[in-house]
Amino acid sequence: MTINIYQADAFTDKVFAGNPAAVCPLDAWLPDDVLQNIALENNLAESARFL
Repeated sequence: MTINIYQADAFTDKVFAGNPAAVCPLDAWLPDDVLQNIALENNLAESARFL
């Protein structure tokens, strides 16, 4: 399975500042355990997914 993951810096207008979050655009919703594992793998406090 290949999923694109982007890291966004929230609450800032500077690179490498603010609160980092993993963002995953999805073609279809994934099972909760897979979504949780993606969040854990990226070791970030926040993650977001969208269809």
